[in-house]
Amino acid sequence: MSLLAVPERAAAGADQLPLAVVALLAGAYLFALSRDRRGWPRRRSGAWLAGCALLAVALGPPALLPAGHAGHVAQHLLLGMFAPLALVLGAPMTLLLRVAPTPARRAAAVLLRARPFHVLAHPATAVLLSTGGLWLVLVTPLYAATESHRLLHHGLHLHYLLAGYLFAWSVAGPDPAPRRPRLPVRLGALFIAAAGHSVLAKYLYAHADTLPPGLPERDVDGLRAAAQLMYYGGDLAELLLATALFAAWYRRRSTRANRPAGPPAGGQVGRYSTSGRPGVP
Repeated sequence: MSLLAVPERAAAGADQLPLAVVALLAGAYLFALSRDRRGWPRRRSGAWLAGCALLAVALGPPALLPAGHAGHVAQHLLLGMFAPLALVLGAPMTLLLRVAPTPARRAAAVLLRARPFHVLAHPATAVLLSTGGLWLVLVTPLYAATESHRLLHHGLHLHYLLAGYLFAWSVAGPDPAPRRPRLPVRLGALFIAAAGHSVLAKYLYAHADTLPPGLPERDVDGLRAAAQLMYYGGDLAELLLATALFAAWYRRRSTRANRPAGPPAGGQVGRYSTSGRPGVP
């Protein structure tokens, strides 16, 4: 999600590790899918694999993206916004709970109910880590520092991916989330994130001659074009996230309207059963 890519790949083999991790994510999901015997929605597996494909494009050969600053913006939009949303819609935690042994499901339940996890997973925290982190990187010398420290470069990419995933999950994730805030709170978080992202893009456009600070070389026209792509690309990603949020809200409302009166059969409470296995989202 930052405007520039930190150092160019010095060698083709230097960036094979991120691609290997992406392959591992896809392979692990497919393995879990092969263990499921109750029918997993194709839209979920398709979303996860689409997210992995977007990560592969972002982390793969530079020829897959446009040249110059526009390509760098596209890379970070994929890493921090589009790929996380697709991965979240894959509902990996729900799939894991369906195929994992009972001790693993119980451990996951303990984690999901822990108070520190509730704080971390709150939409307000997610906005601070994603949009707030982007501001911190691009208006301070931190970004310029990543140009000469490759480990910091990869760490920044990992932060964008994890923060983007946390934000998308906290707003519209189908995976289990005890004490998830109501729709108005999540809508408010999405609005604040969208506004913060748009204001940052405009601010970078207006101050392309000085921001990000500390760059050894500065192409003002290229940076302004990159800021424009950041603005419109971010709007598109946030529109998709809003669509996912309202679609999930509509499905839940329809499910409640069609649910018979009285407690569900089979000892189920909401989406969870006494066996600890969630239903298909």
